[in-house]
Amino acid sequence: MDARFLGIADLVDAPPVAVVVDVMRAFTVAAWAFAQGAEKIVLAGSLDEALALKARHPDWVALKDGPPAPGFDAVNSPGLLRSVDLAGRTVVQKTTAGTVGALAVKEAPLVLCAGFVVAEATARLLRTHESDSVTFVVTGEDGKADEDLACAQYIARRATGAGTDAAEFLRRAAGSRAAAELAEGVRQGVHPDDVALCLEVDRFPFAMVAALEGSLMVLRPRAMPSLTGTTRENQSRSRPTGTTPL
Repeated sequence: MDARFLGIADLVDAPPVAVVVDVMRAFTVAAWAFAQGAEKIVLAGSLDEALALKARHPDWVALKDGPPAPGFDAVNSPGLLRSVDLAGRTVVQKTTAGTVGALAVKEAPLVLCAGFVVAEATARLLRTHESDSVTFVVTGEDGKADEDLACAQYIARRATGAGTDAAEFLRRAAGSRAAAELAEGVRQGVHPDDVALCLEVDRFPFAMVAALEGSLMVLRPRAMPSLTGTTRENQSRSRPTGTTPL
């Protein structure tokens, strides 16, 4: 497999296969939203678009980066979202980098969104697709975010079928600027467990596929059955008792 690692600004044409990586925190949050029962996630291009979608669909759950804001139901934090019951709900997500990266490759025939929590499922889908060329979109820090690049490189190696130890990739991600900012409270809308949750490998047995549905870029989970048994315990832990509906 020919793997390319590009920042959002480096994208020129829609690649045949794109894996958009945002570890801290967009696509870790997306995976948790699906684990909490969300049916689909609409990736919004702007805060105004997210609010307009929410206004047209009051039952949808709108979330964004940063602190709570009027019109939004939640923030982009896996630690906060894991206690929310999203069964059957549609989520509208707008983030600084992850959603931007996905929309940048919306014309690609196959778009996957990923973080460490869905690494093996994503790699397995790539193997099933038998992709000769894959573009990994490293969304953070203009393509230089080490947590995103480490995750992208890890998935790329797993996609070849080779046994790969996650430890070094997780060490890089844990030492990244994003991890430090989350841990030190530089970013707002943060739960103390966010970094740890973003660094859980293969917590969920599904990949996340984004595709245009009409004018909207919609993210949906795609179960990878061969992973279901190995992650059943994690999946059972992912929806704690006492969840709160929005």
